[in-house]
Amino acid sequence: MASDQENSQDANAPDDTSEKEITRGITIMKSIIRDRDKAVTYNVNWNADNQLIGSNAAKLASYIGTLVRMHIPITATRWSNKELGSAKDKIWTEILRSFNIEDTTIRKKYILQLAGKRHRGWRTFLTNKYLKDKENFFVEYDPEYPVKYAIFITEEEWVAFVAQRRDENFKKVSATNRERASNPTYAYKKGRLGYARLEEKILDETKSDATSLPPHVLWKEARVGKDGTVRDDVQHIYDECETLSQSISTAEDQENRSVLSRALNVPEYPGRVRGKGHGCTPTSLYKNPRRRNPSNQEVMETLQALQAQVLQLQKDNERYRCMEKCSSQLKETSEKASINCQNKFPEGISSCQLYLSSPTYRLVGKGKVHNTSGDLLHHRSLPDGHLKVSVDVVLDKDALLPIPDIVSETTLLRDAIGSFVAWPLDLIFIDDETPTKPASKDKGILRHNESVASQKEVFAQGSQQLSQKIGSRQKNKRDLPVTYLPKKGAFVPRYQISLETLVDSSDMATAGAIRLLDMEEDIFGYSCTETIGKEDLEHIFRHQELGVGVIHTYIRFLYDNFMRGNDQLSNRFRFVSSSLVNKALICREPDSCREYLVKRFMASSTNNLYLWPYNSGCHWLLLAIDPLKEVVYFLNSIDGEWTNYPDMKQLVDTSIKVFRSQRQARVPRTKSSNITWIKVQCPLQRNGIDCGYFVMRFMREIINMNQIEIPITYFDEYKCAHYTRLQLEQIKEELCQYFIEKRLISI
Repeated sequence: MASDQENSQDANAPDDTSEKEITRGITIMKSIIRDRDKAVTYNVNWNADNQLIGSNAAKLASYIGTLVRMHIPITATRWSNKELGSAKDKIWTEILRSFNIEDTTIRKKYILQLAGKRHRGWRTFLTNKYLKDKENFFVEYDPEYPVKYAIFITEEEWVAFVAQRRDENFKKVSATNRERASNPTYAYKKGRLGYARLEEKILDETKSDATSLPPHVLWKEARVGKDGTVRDDVQHIYDECETLSQSISTAEDQENRSVLSRALNVPEYPGRVRGKGHGCTPTSLYKNPRRRNPSNQEVMETLQALQAQVLQLQKDNERYRCMEKCSSQLKETSEKASINCQNKFPEGISSCQLYLSSPTYRLVGKGKVHNTSGDLLHHRSLPDGHLKVSVDVVLDKDALLPIPDIVSETTLLRDAIGSFVAWPLDLIFIDDETPTKPASKDKGILRHNESVASQKEVFAQGSQQLSQKIGSRQKNKRDLPVTYLPKKGAFVPRYQISLETLVDSSDMATAGAIRLLDMEEDIFGYSCTETIGKEDLEHIFRHQELGVGVIHTYIRFLYDNFMRGNDQLSNRFRFVSSSLVNKALICREPDSCREYLVKRFMASSTNNLYLWPYNSGCHWLLLAIDPLKEVVYFLNSIDGEWTNYPDMKQLVDTSIKVFRSQRQARVPRTKSSNITWIKVQCPLQRNGIDCGYFVMRFMREIINMNQIEIPITYFDEYKCAHYTRLQLEQIKEELCQYFIEKRLISI
């Protein structure tokens, strides 16, 4: 009987591990203690994302583990427990005695977070070694006290720790975590190296000038085995990240989910960046802290300001209606037939655009102006300074008629479609005219001296377009508006403010909302739909890096306002889609990129300049390609060389050669392999986010100059060292005005 019990007990007893016991001693980092006593300290390095790297990084990490085992009890279940505050401070003090680290909040936070990881790892090690069997299940017998770690753990702490780990709730959590970690979909294959030191290793081996790598690049490299092979599913995720990175900017990654999280279709947890390792947070990576939610007081102040604006608009509207009422009571014109036949308009019926000047100067509709001698409106003579127009299209549904129709009792423009109304002469523009708003009498127009062109351009507040002549070369030039206050004031982005108000009042205020903008075949050589998200608009409002959707929208704006209906410009300038040809696609599908470029070049029989905004992955630059002359103009706002983009250059050169072959052009043997690349000395940016705005202004100025050849020193009319913020705001104003006029955002 006793023998059976003994056998039973022997069967349940743990395996004899006396011969399997780890022979190495306990890690207490004696060398650091000895050096500390000799006043020797160690230097540590940090990367661009504030992560620990360098030769002493592993030594510091191990020392942190030793300090944690010495000062933090294993029964501490929550690292954030305030009772551990004094122990944490002691750990930090000990580290400062041996390592040269700045005594700053950000460094202390990083070290203590790393200490928290070491503490969790220490508790997990004890659990797996002493409380679980070989199959990783909790044992039923009472585990022995680990005498080896007696300097760190008391017997009372051990008993309490075992009780904690045998709690049923903890066992359920442990089982769930074990199942999740047992078979990872994309296994990490770099052991204890860590993302930060892996990044350091890659940058050292490649001798790159970069300070950091994108998260998805590190994620892929961390899953490359010793044989150097990459699994197909890992490569697929990487390729998808490369594609997404062309259309999703850094600011969007911060506010929602990173490119890597989107490709993996997993959530992004707060306070960390997937694929970058411990210590890298959205704030440290994007250098742009999250915006806090406004307080109740700020919301009320904003609401009061909006109410004041609405009240002022109502007063202005009432005053405007009174003025128009007075105008309708002016004495009628002479009975002579020639009185109401205005010389500035062609006689007869002409298509026209209809504008209003209050409360803002804007295009409200389209129709036909009837400039006929002795013409009457509803059997009455027209008021002074007015002509009869028929309304065909309404662009502003809330626009009021300049003079209400007494016969039909119509006051809104939308109710006058198909009928005749009186319209002020100075607010009617024939379709081939460029409407301008008369300058105010106080001549309060701000000018700046950044370039010759800026001294010649005169922008009127809220105007739709400006036409200007600078010599015979600029006879057909058209320029576009920007809004200014009088001299004593400052620039006010009125269209940006209006658009932002519309966005906040529409469904676009919610994350994920989009608008679709049709792109005609003439723009990129194929018809498509461009997607504009709330994030794209936020980038404009906050002056952040731009995505391809905004760049393409501006191209549509240039096409509509410069080239549509102008055969000279539309036959001279064409565009290349950044969605079909970019860095990711050039690397992955070079043949399709080449086919698109060649097909685009074959679409013309005369000299054309193809404007191609090229995204290198983190930077916008502009290529202006003349395929017939085999000349490529390279405009880079950071003063880089085209040799820095070998894949892009090879694609362009190959496409031009294929184009040459398909049109059976004869080229001198001396030039058969030489395609002319010209680096244009264009204005340069002074920060890391303006490249997209520079590219848009480059395209506008090239089309505005109406020249196929771009001077090496850039156009004299626009020559300057740097664009000012005001010159970039002009581009943003045009974009915002275009969004409003296209009614892409409506309440």
